[in-house]
Amino acid sequence: MDKKLRPVISIRIFRETKCFGPGVAELLRHVREAHSLRGAAMTMGMAYSKAWTIVKQAERELGFPLLVSVTGGRHGGGAELSPKAERLLAAYGDYCARMRAFAAEEFGRAFAEFAEEPQAESE
Repeated sequence: MDKKLRPVISIRIFRETKCFGPGVAELLRHVREAHSLRGAAMTMGMAYSKAWTIVKQAERELGFPLLVSVTGGRHGGGAELSPKAERLLAAYGDYCARMRAFAAEEFGRAFAEFAEEPQAESE
């Protein structure tokens, strides 16, 4: 277990209220894999109604659709990420990676004295 001090960065994007963050990003990644909002919700142990509410709230705040419905056919219907959602997810991932790298570098400078694992202090 790593006992070194480290920053933990969680990035959320707001307009009037939060519209995008790690939870929405994870849900969208699962939709991409499952081709279904219901399947994504199940994978995350989340009720479909909650997943639907999260997506609709994000869409309202962002101003564009995140999912595109895929109609029936041989294997039934489902959902896919809209092209703009794909770009948003990629931009969010890239931004988070850059911010984590920056935070780690700055943390190293600011907390160098405290960054090592704790040692039992002798009296």
